[in-house]
Amino acid sequence: MEWAHHQEVTATVVVLSPTDPMTRGQLRRMAALARTEGHTVRWEEARGGAAAPFQTIGGLAPSLRRADRIVLGDPFSRYVQLLLTITHARELVVVDDGTATMEFVAQLVRGERLVRWHRRGGRAGPRDLVFGPVAAVARRRLTGHARRDSVSVFTSMPVAEVPEGVTVSSNDYAWTRARFGPPRITRGADMVGTSLVETGVVDLEQYVGAVRELARAHGATRYFAHRRESADKLHRLAAETGLEIVRPDLPLELIARRGPIGRTILSFPSTVVHTLPIALAGTGVKVAICEIDPAWLSHGVSDHAQGFLAGISGSARGAVRAY
Repeated sequence: MEWAHHQEVTATVVVLSPTDPMTRGQLRRMAALARTEGHTVRWEEARGGAAAPFQTIGGLAPSLRRADRIVLGDPFSRYVQLLLTITHARELVVVDDGTATMEFVAQLVRGERLVRWHRRGGRAGPRDLVFGPVAAVARRRLTGHARRDSVSVFTSMPVAEVPEGVTVSSNDYAWTRARFGPPRITRGADMVGTSLVETGVVDLEQYVGAVRELARAHGATRYFAHRRESADKLHRLAAETGLEIVRPDLPLELIARRGPIGRTILSFPSTVVHTLPIALAGTGVKVAICEIDPAWLSHGVSDHAQGFLAGISGSARGAVRAY
């Protein structure tokens, strides 16, 4: 919606529905908001069984071939990469997909294959090899080298270097700030969760201990769970830290703008240390980054993953450090 508001256009939004219940719930709420803003929404059960991908691709193919402009949210998705080989659209737009956008642009600059940051350093598996030709076509299209495509990135993330043939425009959360808030601000602190344990980057015991100490030090009372955090981990956090676990039904930028929200928001390195200072500009809310101690990392985590986390914190322009 931010991109459409920025461009002053209406769009057909295609949701390739995931299986995760929390993500599905958030997408349902966002789909409803998109409809109220005048957009058309197609909800595709793209992962609803063995035949679902073929039905989804077959159903979308005519529209993809007719479209002049395609806006996509996750260039690392194999589904999205496959759909890029079908469309004849000359204008491709990658909208802000959080901190993954930083890695996406960096990989284009370096001429590397598109791999999510926490999976880099591992060997390509059989599925990667089979999918390789499709991924290569998608990557060429996303660099603007195929058929003179126009490629742009719409993001709130800092982009240090822009690949040749790609343009970048800034997402200033104008729609979010106009649509919601200003929020009521409470005296305490809130904490934002992360799925770094679930992705195998951070050790569970270390994470629980870190959350407990940070909550105690800053007087945090609520913990906004990431949509991919496991129920078992969240139950343990509630029992051992006393934090109220909140599972947001909308992206946190919208939740924070609606309020109530703590005067201080604590977050580990993630998308929100970049987006919340923009969405909450002028409200007086402070966003504080909790650095990842190298001792918290799981065994075998790559140097690249460590550097990527440090880069998220170091490049966050509107946040402060939590000590």
